[in-house]
Amino acid sequence: MRKIGNVRWWIIGLVTLGTIINYIDRNALGVLAPQLKEVLNFTTQEYSYIVAAFQIAYTIMQPVCGYLTDVIGLKFGYALFALLWGTAAALHAFAGGWVSMAVFRAMLGFSEAAAIPSGVKASTLWFPAKERSIATGWFNTGTSIGAMIATPLVIWLSVTWSWQASFIVTGLLGVAMAGIWLVLYDNPDKHPRLSKEEYEYIQAGQEPSTGDARPALRDILSRRKFWGIALARFLSEPAWQTFSFWIPMYMVTVRGMDIKQFALFGWLPFLAADVGGVLGGYLSPYLTRTFRMSLINSRIAGVGIGAVCMIGPGLISFASDPLTAILLFSLGSFAHQMLSGLLYAIVTDAFEKNEVATITGLGGMFGWTGGLLFSLVIGQLANTIGYEPLFACLTVFDLLAFFITLAVFRQSRKPDSPDTASKPRVAIPGE
Repeated sequence: MRKIGNVRWWIIGLVTLGTIINYIDRNALGVLAPQLKEVLNFTTQEYSYIVAAFQIAYTIMQPVCGYLTDVIGLKFGYALFALLWGTAAALHAFAGGWVSMAVFRAMLGFSEAAAIPSGVKASTLWFPAKERSIATGWFNTGTSIGAMIATPLVIWLSVTWSWQASFIVTGLLGVAMAGIWLVLYDNPDKHPRLSKEEYEYIQAGQEPSTGDARPALRDILSRRKFWGIALARFLSEPAWQTFSFWIPMYMVTVRGMDIKQFALFGWLPFLAADVGGVLGGYLSPYLTRTFRMSLINSRIAGVGIGAVCMIGPGLISFASDPLTAILLFSLGSFAHQMLSGLLYAIVTDAFEKNEVATITGLGGMFGWTGGLLFSLVIGQLANTIGYEPLFACLTVFDLLAFFITLAVFRQSRKPDSPDTASKPRVAIPGE
């Protein structure tokens, strides 16, 4: 088979496509929530239970999916979970009330949990260390692109046909992704399109590996660095879940938008998130070149910039009109995705290749536990103290996540690392 150049960037494009579809399926409910609240006759509190069903299942399964991905391999593991999540998403069309909807959401959570650990593992396998923040930044944009596409797509399907059609069509995208992945993905040592030159470039920039042994969970849980990632995820993840699940409800019920008006502007926070994810990826190598930082320290600096920019949600109560509120959410989305992508990059730097998906899954479990607890708090308190004080908490949480990351991972000097070694120069897109 004929070799082609820059296969690693095609692979990260494939991962990004899967992440986009994953988040279209995930966000369809949030987009339709104001409509379904009337059609299926559930309360704001019952909606929080539906959201929690997904979050509990996703939280439990992230380390399981990460471990299975490390053990059975990325090619077949990802395809299996994509098939399952697409089927679960389509089943939402058959919900008759909040209980059945919660059951289908739990099924979706169990299967979608493989996407992010798989993406981080693909970035680790396919990229030298110095490019990984760029790779994770690009694939992490899939989360916001999917959410951005979901708003107009799901509303258009619902208005044109029905809310049931929205779930069926978006669910079938996940089923199709399973087939696409099986056909197009292989690891670098097996990919028929990868040239010898690019393979050697990737390998030259990789850290020394202990091999393909199964991850040792007890050893992972004993490490200070793991707990640094876990706590940072616990504090930062509530922001993204709040943006994904609660912005439509807030803008319709509090700010007075109808669902069609929201479709015109509701995608803006996720476009801003795309920019933040990509910018964060390129920010790390820029800081390394310009200020002679180590890779780890450049990641931490980017996390700090993202945390400061999370001031947006804290200012929502001062927004005088719905569009200003959307723009402040957009600033928060920009900031969070910058921070989130760089936390994934830190995992690829600080841990072995054979345990990256497992650690990403375990960290995600802590993150989603934080998101779950915060969603339940919103469900209980939004109608009494209002949404705005709760949104302000997100600013504080991300700042705390930065300080924990700084305390655990900061390096006092620039170490010798694979990214500083002499190796063939292969162009990085965007340079």
